[in-house]
Amino acid sequence: MNFVEELSWRGMIHDIMPGTEEMLKKEMTTAYVGIDPTADSLHIGHLVSVMMLKHFQVCGHRPVVLIGGATGMIGDPSMKNAERNLLDEATLRHNQESIKKQLSHFLDFESDIPNRAAMVNNYDWMKDFTFLDFIRDIGKHITVNYMMAKDSVKKRISGDSREGLSFTEFTYQLVQGYDFLHLFKNYNCRLQMGGSDQWGNITTGTELIRRVAGGEAFALTCPLITKADGGKFGKTESGNVWLDAGRTTPYQFYQFWLNSSDADAEKYIKIFTLISKDEVETLVTGHALAPHARILQKRLAEEVTAMVHGTEALEFAIEASQILFGKGTTDTLKKMDEPTLLSVFDGVPVFNVPKSVLEAGISVLELVSEQAAIFPSKGEARRTIAGGGVSINKEKIEAPDHTIGSSSLLSGNYLLVQKGKKSYSLIIVQ
Repeated sequence: MNFVEELSWRGMIHDIMPGTEEMLKKEMTTAYVGIDPTADSLHIGHLVSVMMLKHFQVCGHRPVVLIGGATGMIGDPSMKNAERNLLDEATLRHNQESIKKQLSHFLDFESDIPNRAAMVNNYDWMKDFTFLDFIRDIGKHITVNYMMAKDSVKKRISGDSREGLSFTEFTYQLVQGYDFLHLFKNYNCRLQMGGSDQWGNITTGTELIRRVAGGEAFALTCPLITKADGGKFGKTESGNVWLDAGRTTPYQFYQFWLNSSDADAEKYIKIFTLISKDEVETLVTGHALAPHARILQKRLAEEVTAMVHGTEALEFAIEASQILFGKGTTDTLKKMDEPTLLSVFDGVPVFNVPKSVLEAGISVLELVSEQAAIFPSKGEARRTIAGGGVSINKEKIEAPDHTIGSSSLLSGNYLLVQKGKKSYSLIIVQ
């Protein structure tokens, strides 16, 4: 496969340095992407760069993930308004291991293939580099004029930020440039990839390689992903969409992609999956004929969720998604952890009942009409139950005097009451 052609039809190339495609056609090449280790999980904003590395390895080349342990202690000024918090080494190492575990779902780090992926941390070669050595050996090769001309620097200096640009951040492009030089020398790395906001930093690296090592290196960036409505990609009301199931449940993750607009789904399915061009075109055509079926969104959500969380988590996310539409079973509810349960039923009416009420057992009639005012009167509750219109935890209640006890609680604290086909209420028992 031709890597540049593959990324091109997927809409994943913003800038590319002349000669890059020709170099990649000649031989197996090593390329790297830098990842900031400010958290112990990636979020979906990282996925574009990760998918670039995935395609790179699939096309027979060697991907390198650079964890920015040193640069993470500085903070990249690109498109930012202020410096970020600095991290200690123990936190950086923990974050690195967590990130590698997530990346192993995308990249082959373990087998003996020639293009096996590698992970490095720039803290390992920067921690013993003294300030005097750095400005003597590296700083002298790049002029201030060159550094000031970068958009990321100009925007911070001439922008509205009251804090301006610190010397620490100003040197960021030199430190990142040295990373490229180090990988060029030690890993024969000839290409750096990243988001379009990284173009200035990446080209500083290619220039440093030219001036210090007399070598030739290349740059390739992808567009920054935006939503069709102008909103920020990867953000929800509750914040980032994380790859870690403890931060964003597989159900929430699946729902994020499932709720994409038609325009976004058509773009995302090219960027975030490995589905071939022919199949994508077939899906787009089929979606246009029956947009209400949302086949693009469903396929997108399935592919990305399976890649990140595995097929078992995907199947459970699909099953959980069907509960609100009258499907799903008691077993599905019992398998849900508390975060998933609360996210599935976010927005339904909530009623609080003391735990002591259930410890002794209580009739369904009293529970739904007196302890929790799901029904306005006992008469209406009795009639609805008699007509088979009430279920608790997806089990139909046959009689008003049916007793509910603590053993019925979901995750130890919840009861799901269903009235009719799609009217839900959640009772919190504390």
